[in-house]
Amino acid sequence: MVDIVDSATRSRMMSGIRGRNTKPEILIRSLLHRQGFRFRLDARDLPGRPDIVLPRYRAVVLVHGCFWHGHDCHLFKWPQTRPEFWRDKIGRNRSNDDKVCAALLASGWRVAVVWECALRGANRDIEGVLQRLVEWLKSDAPSFEERG
Repeated sequence: MVDIVDSATRSRMMSGIRGRNTKPEILIRSLLHRQGFRFRLDARDLPGRPDIVLPRYRAVVLVHGCFWHGHDCHLFKWPQTRPEFWRDKIGRNRSNDDKVCAALLASGWRVAVVWECALRGANRDIEGVLQRLVEWLKSDAPSFEERG
């Protein structure tokens, strides 16, 4: 299938996609802040620059977009154009996610992954996500994953 816009327009559209301060990330930050949690953002000194770092709990929160991280949910759909490019790209993203989580766990950090589909779409339960995330932060569990 051929792209419906020219390459200059597509480039401009793709450059507008944020790597940080996404809506799901801002939502999680505001929910945690409202509960009294204080955190650092995009810590460059940690593997993978986690979205949210809670040093007091020795925990990080990674907020993954379902498309960019290839989540198997109702929000993810493979692009019709250049399928081999996207399979490679998203496959590398998944592989990188696994490496980052392993490196964080190995260095003594606890890792939570919150997927975009848990915060938007048909299956969202934002208060439930917050409750489970807070319970995990106060526990000793090494990892946590919230799916939609």
